[in-house]
Amino acid sequence: MDMINARFRIDWPSFTLDVNLTIPGRGVTALFGHSGSGKTTLLRCVAGLERPSHGYLSVNGQIWQGEQEWKPTHERPIGYVFQEASLFSHLTVLGNLRYGLKRVAGSEPAKLDQVIELLGIGHLLERKPDRLSGGERQRVGIARALVVNPRILLMDEPLAALDVKRKQEILPYLEQLHDQLDIPVLYVSHSPDEVARLADHLVVMDAGKATATGPLADILARIDLPIHLGEDAGAVLAAEIGAVDSHWQLARVDFPGGSLWTRDHGLPVGRRVRVRVLARDVSMANAPPSHSSIQNVLQGHVDAIGEDEHPGLALVRVSIGGSQLVSRLTKRAAFDLGLTIGQDVWVQVKSVALME
Repeated sequence: MDMINARFRIDWPSFTLDVNLTIPGRGVTALFGHSGSGKTTLLRCVAGLERPSHGYLSVNGQIWQGEQEWKPTHERPIGYVFQEASLFSHLTVLGNLRYGLKRVAGSEPAKLDQVIELLGIGHLLERKPDRLSGGERQRVGIARALVVNPRILLMDEPLAALDVKRKQEILPYLEQLHDQLDIPVLYVSHSPDEVARLADHLVVMDAGKATATGPLADILARIDLPIHLGEDAGAVLAAEIGAVDSHWQLARVDFPGGSLWTRDHGLPVGRRVRVRVLARDVSMANAPPSHSSIQNVLQGHVDAIGEDEHPGLALVRVSIGGSQLVSRLTKRAAFDLGLTIGQDVWVQVKSVALME
């Protein structure tokens, strides 16, 4: 199985990075944490832009850094996407892309055509950067990183400089990268929404250390992490469209252990989707609720109870078949329900966010 092994230690006067990671060599791995947690420093170590005092890096069987090995940045087959696209202002979009090709002599034009189609920038090729929107510039920046045929794509908060509208414009293209690229992507972000939508694997960074790493759904469902998600706490479920109720314009999403109804987005039955259920939208009961406007009701059992950020609140994780949901409730409500580990409960899900 393709894997990335990364061990880095950097000791600066005001910051120490000390990580030892083994992460998948395919799919999107998000490096998630607050500002100053070490996400970008870790990414720069992978790129060779920082040289740790102690380090080891192998990417899908190729050693890039070790006791007797050090590949400088220009010898590492990487694509790097920064917060700002930093395009050459005197070149057209096509000129910027062709400039990137100078790194890989003999690259086939078909590769360039594929990247242009993937990022939807064919109509922009003759424009200069000053005639592009922020989202368009970033798409061109991603395309420039891909035309060099990288073995790994590094993305350092590529949406951070964009407003909400531009983020929504570019997210579908990032999802296409997720679906179509056969190389690993390391994606730095402090946005829970981006991570929940794009990532397969999650590395939680805090104070220069990786405090948790694993499949996205498993890590998001944990309630013991030192970095809490506040209003963004919740679970992500791998599901598929199981049925469509055209009369009420609803779609049923099926996942291991149950199903949920959400708004119909026009997706066909059988389409695989990802759904996000926030803890604030999940309530609990000791008996099947009746005469409620909330129609998503599932039975499960409590498998973890933890502290929330506010001392009056608790997070409760409920296992439902092969899946998990997280509920936020007051500690008084948890006491009144008599919640204990292993207890059978019913959960009501008020809202479900479908991420295609």
